[in-house]
Amino acid sequence: MKINGSLTLKYKTDESASLIFNSLEVDNENYVKGHLNNETINYEINSESLGSFLATIDDLIASEIVSEKIINKTSDL
Repeated sequence: MKINGSLTLKYKTDESASLIFNSLEVDNENYVKGHLNNETINYEINSESLGSFLATIDDLIASEIVSEKIINKTSDL
């Protein structure tokens, strides 16, 4: 069975979106297709099984949360 889905993340600024996109892109290569468009990141997730799809989306969201926390913490300095 083939599972396909998408995830859209929208940020306050183009800079934040770009920083997060670039930090996640290394990990996403060959697993998730990402497209950066101004303050929005669109991800396409394709998998052969539901378990793999859910694991991929979970990893992507967890990594995004960490990246966002780092950006928010360092911007306060």
